[in-house]
Amino acid sequence: MHELGITKNIVDIAERNAREQGAQRVLTVTVTVGDLSGVVADAVEFCFEVCIQGTLLEQARLIIERVEGKGRCRECGAETAMDTMTFSCPACGSFALDRLAGEELSIKEMEIE
Repeated sequence: MHELGITKNIVDIAERNAREQGAQRVLTVTVTVGDLSGVVADAVEFCFEVCIQGTLLEQARLIIERVEGKGRCRECGAETAMDTMTFSCPACGSFALDRLAGEELSIKEMEIE
């Protein structure tokens, strides 16, 4: 489960930034997780409780904002919702889809005290 390593990195980054700001503790961490990122948001949420033990985030709440997949066809220009099983344009059938959204994985914001 690579989500454990990803979650550990999220906690490390948030804690480092909180310490740089002189925080006593972190109240919330908001992350964006795209549906096409290959990251299972529920697994990150599960791992978060383990990873925050003994850190400034120990009582923090994780907020996950999911970003739906979206793509554009290079052939006809149609934009469409995408998931991990979308390989062709529903408008023209082309397999030339560019991903526009849904690959995000980032810390959006955190609330500190």
